[in-house]
Amino acid sequence: MFTEEVKSSIQQSVLCWLATVDKDGGPSVSPKEVFVSYKDNELLIANIASANSVRNIKHNDNVCVSCVDVFTQKGFQLYGKANYVAKNDSHFPVLFKEIEPITGDKYPVAGVIHITVKKVKPIVAPSYKLFPNITEAEQIESAKLTYGVK
Repeated sequence: MFTEEVKSSIQQSVLCWLATVDKDGGPSVSPKEVFVSYKDNELLIANIASANSVRNIKHNDNVCVSCVDVFTQKGFQLYGKANYVAKNDSHFPVLFKEIEPITGDKYPVAGVIHITVKKVKPIVAPSYKLFPNITEAEQIESAKLTYGVK
């Protein structure tokens, strides 16, 4: 399910946004800083400060994750089912091994949000549709100007 383009998009994204649903049916979206693609259709997100997301996943395992490269303004929505693997779970070391190169000793990881992705949809900024002749390089330069990046 994860093409090389999807894997690359996940890797290039600085943050991903995890959407969950609370026990009352209300939506919740939370930024996540440490995440990796795993196998061909799984995403791992470190639980660094995600008490609300973990609580929501335990109630309702349906999630959506958005990964967007801020410069190309393209990315993917990943829809799937999540489960929480706490630090004391026997499966934690296997999953944490994938995240540890990013976290090192820098972040206190309490567990891993393990998502099995069922559907992938592209995200493309409206400017690509409004200006169909715009190239990705032009989009990157425009974003750099907008964000003050040299």
